[in-house]
Amino acid sequence: MNEADIQSIKQRFGIIGNSPKLNHAIEVAAQVAPTDMTVLITGDSGVGKESFSKIIHQLSRRKHGQFIAINCGAIPEGTIDSELFGHEKGSFTGAYEARKGYFEVTDKGSIFLDEISELPPGTQARLLRVLEYGEYIRVGSSKVQKCDVRVIVATNKDLLEAVQRGKFREDLFYRLNTVPIFVPPLRDRENDIILLFRKFSSDFSEKYRTKPLSLTTEAQELLIRYPFPGNIRQLKNITEQISVLEMNRLLTAETLSRYLPRISTVPAVIDKYDDLNTAPSERDILYKVLFDLKKDVNDMKIFITDMQKNRNYDKEVDDKYPGLFETAAEPATASNTEQDQPVLIDIPVKDGSTFEINSVNDKNIDVQDITHIAEDDDSLSLEKKEKELIIKALHKNNNKRKYAAHDLGISERTLYRKIKQYEIDD
Repeated sequence: MNEADIQSIKQRFGIIGNSPKLNHAIEVAAQVAPTDMTVLITGDSGVGKESFSKIIHQLSRRKHGQFIAINCGAIPEGTIDSELFGHEKGSFTGAYEARKGYFEVTDKGSIFLDEISELPPGTQARLLRVLEYGEYIRVGSSKVQKCDVRVIVATNKDLLEAVQRGKFREDLFYRLNTVPIFVPPLRDRENDIILLFRKFSSDFSEKYRTKPLSLTTEAQELLIRYPFPGNIRQLKNITEQISVLEMNRLLTAETLSRYLPRISTVPAVIDKYDDLNTAPSERDILYKVLFDLKKDVNDMKIFITDMQKNRNYDKEVDDKYPGLFETAAEPATASNTEQDQPVLIDIPVKDGSTFEINSVNDKNIDVQDITHIAEDDDSLSLEKKEKELIIKALHKNNNKRKYAAHDLGISERTLYRKIKQYEIDD
């Protein structure tokens, strides 16, 4: 496929940008479209994965058939089988009449299943049957029905990792991953950011009957450097917000910065990863930090225990930590006889930090108390920390689950499940 063909597809489907990764994704979508192969579209949330599903459908022999886009994460677990495969009258409470499912409606057409990782295990088995044999059974029926549907799926999660954790069927993953298409995030399309901003600015100026926005050189540099975790969707929303609220149509870097949300700092270890599929999540990084902390405290516990067992440790320890076991030699004064003055003793930890102990002298040091401090860390559990994070997020957002889920980096549905699991009273 030559460059002219790619540009033609961009104009037809309203895709803005000249990024090599974007062009490659369009080229793969156009090449696979005439076939009936299953396509897995991956990429961050907000990169425009649904647009690629439309490219595949419109360039296929099924373009005159039905096309339906389904968000699997938005359908309750108890009704998703009925939505996808239909149900018979009386098959469950509220089923007053028989209903066709999406696979029956889109026969001879295409169906796009977004957030495929949110499918429950039972539905995954049903979907695999459809992909393998083109067969399905309505809820409450025993009759096998046939369908001829092109299946396109998308996810912003690492499905292979979900397979390893037992959250996604391995056979279904390899069946869906026939032709993978990766849609690059906006942070990897620096030269496209300004083009998209101008396009959105023009659209909103026409919509709200205002002059288009323009950027100073410094504002353009700021916009390019911003990571845009929400990708194209976030850029579009920010542009619309500025178009409505800002009176001065020439944006400086200072003005633009007021509309760009601050990004929470995450350790730079993710820089070595090429894309979302291999990068760890913020929660994974937090867990690693907690494990490292636990290991450091346990090392300190072993150190203290060894000191207890060794009768001749005084000189060795005193060389390392002068004054640790030294009795106060100053004569008693009115200032220090009223109450013992605590001495802060720093026990070094593996990573270079220190652990403080309150003591007066060697007679008042209770090594067992120090050991208890370390032993308390043994109760450290991921579930406990996760519960604490959820409670903090709920309090921060006044118990609004939608915003709490956004802060935690999980779906609202997952947050609801966690609240029930940990019996959190929100």
